[in-house]
Amino acid sequence: MSATLTPPITPAAEVDARLHDAGYAVLDAAGLCALARLDVAALHALAPAWDRLPADAHLRDGGRYRRRRHGCFIAEAGTVMPVPHRAHWQPVEYNALHGGLQRWFEPLEPALAEAPAWSALLNALAGRADALRGRQAWCVEAHPFRIDTTDGIGRPTPEGAHRDGVDLVAVVLVARDGVKGGETRVFEAAGPQGLRFTLTEPWSVLLLDDARVIHETTPIQPLDPARPGHRDTLVLTYRAGSFQGD
Repeated sequence: MSATLTPPITPAAEVDARLHDAGYAVLDAAGLCALARLDVAALHALAPAWDRLPADAHLRDGGRYRRRRHGCFIAEAGTVMPVPHRAHWQPVEYNALHGGLQRWFEPLEPALAEAPAWSALLNALAGRADALRGRQAWCVEAHPFRIDTTDGIGRPTPEGAHRDGVDLVAVVLVARDGVKGGETRVFEAAGPQGLRFTLTEPWSVLLLDDARVIHETTPIQPLDPARPGHRDTLVLTYRAGSFQGD
């Protein structure tokens, strides 16, 4: 087993203050369940959708290590409404590798997007965006990812340390299986301070004030070269006003 650094867990009751003061917060699965008013079994029931993610056809580094889907929603006042399927777009200022491209990914499976636990999760995190920026309608983009080690190495953030051009970013760990690496790194966008740790508990989550911090995750490798592994995450971004590209 490779050594990992334990994430700095914040109690659910203190997450908004931590996010406001530090620009980031980490919740364990119990904390996320408390915010979303869910049993962890309801979250675990979402996980099989990650076994059915199609390959990412837009990787510009030539890799074959990423599988994903994409969906968009409006979250406001305790409701989550899907919007028509659309391309994912980021400016090059935020994503030097894939910015400026309209990237069309396969939509979320209805079994995932229509699950009550899905709406509860998106609503709970919209509440953190409300606390950070004020209550309003949030343009939410949902990205279920699987990064695998079929080719020996997988890169969760091939664009490197970055911001996403949104208000709030949530990186939810869904699963880690047979991998080492995947260390999360968070840095002040306008200063020298930073920290690093490894998310290992399914349904733990890193929350980021995207205006104040940059983040990245280091590559993963298989623990056993004869047995490929993977790291599954759900990245949710919350942006006020409009989706990027509108």
